[in-house]
Amino acid sequence: MKTYLVGGAVRDELLGLKAEEKDWVVVGSSPQEMLDAGYKAVGKDFPVFLHPKTREEYALARTERKTAPGYHGFEFHAAPEVTLEQDLQRRDLTMNAIAKDEQGELIDPFNGQQDIEQRLIRHVSAAFAEDPVRILRAARFAARFHPQGFRIADETLALMSSMVESGEVDALVSQRVWAETHKALCEDKPSVFFETLRQCGALQRLFPELERLYGVPQPEKWHPEIDTGIHTMMVLDQAARLTAKPEVRFAALVHDLGKGTTPKDILPSHHGHEERSVKLVQALCKRLRAPAKYCELAVHVARFHGHYHRIDEMRPDTIVKTLSSLDAFRKPERFRLFLLACEADSRGRSGYEDKTPPQTARFQTLFEAANGIDSKVFIGQLTGEAIGKAIFKQRVAAVEQARTQ
Repeated sequence: MKTYLVGGAVRDELLGLKAEEKDWVVVGSSPQEMLDAGYKAVGKDFPVFLHPKTREEYALARTERKTAPGYHGFEFHAAPEVTLEQDLQRRDLTMNAIAKDEQGELIDPFNGQQDIEQRLIRHVSAAFAEDPVRILRAARFAARFHPQGFRIADETLALMSSMVESGEVDALVSQRVWAETHKALCEDKPSVFFETLRQCGALQRLFPELERLYGVPQPEKWHPEIDTGIHTMMVLDQAARLTAKPEVRFAALVHDLGKGTTPKDILPSHHGHEERSVKLVQALCKRLRAPAKYCELAVHVARFHGHYHRIDEMRPDTIVKTLSSLDAFRKPERFRLFLLACEADSRGRSGYEDKTPPQTARFQTLFEAANGIDSKVFIGQLTGEAIGKAIFKQRVAAVEQARTQ
């Protein structure tokens, strides 16, 4: 029985990065031997165990065989005779197929170290094509390591394209697409994930709403970058600069989906795109089974980002109505996230990346003025609808006063 550190921990160590978690592979052992040694079984599809003290994952060396479409269509074989190299060969990328033994020696049968040095994301073997999740993983690693200069190897990108063409990507289930997308949204350069999917043709299959944005023009006066798809990726990366919260990044990603369905005869204008965006965002969230907090924020940003940009032109009563529609008085933290996504929208334009839009501070100031009204004052004096009307009137007056200061 021998144990080896494998995967991301070894890769990150070679890159000088701190490993978030450690995974181990065990060669020459059996499930019963692991249990007898005090390990706790947790694997459903194949034998994975938790170390009795460190709680780190230890998996028995295994091979796999494709039996059906999709990432569930595999038959696994774990036995004492399975070698370390056989286990590493089934992994997705060479950078993830390096092991380290107990003496600190590296075992690298697929030249992962060389690919790391050359900043290449390359598949280990043709078996990569058997699992469509690997398209998402490769794109996600491209997003993660883009700041370090990594790119996907040409032959790997070609293989990913052939997987899309063969229909393998269509077997992906929504939960797995969302899981990988969520992880990608948390990377430093999330736009690279979606750009990589577009390069291999998977964006059209998985996110047709985003693919549809490319080539759609916007008024050059407000959008020097013109192309809506390019603008969307710029907004996403600006959101990543402003906050680590993935729900804000997701809202930034989908805020303009309605521009992909603008009638051609009114282009480059996009009148009414906000409500079209709302419907598309709701449909996308339902398809991906995105958590409610992601969908709710994304819908608010899609519907009201125009109000953010036009805050100086809006009447005080319209501002208070907007704040109420955003549920800002009950959920001020979500309102703050709304402002972040809208600021990313403003910055996500050529020449505006480092310009702080004044709308954020103004909107926040007017919200604080309206939120300063004590609703309890009216409860003992009025009843029913009269309370709401009185509160609304006072909030409008507070916003109007705040504007003059």
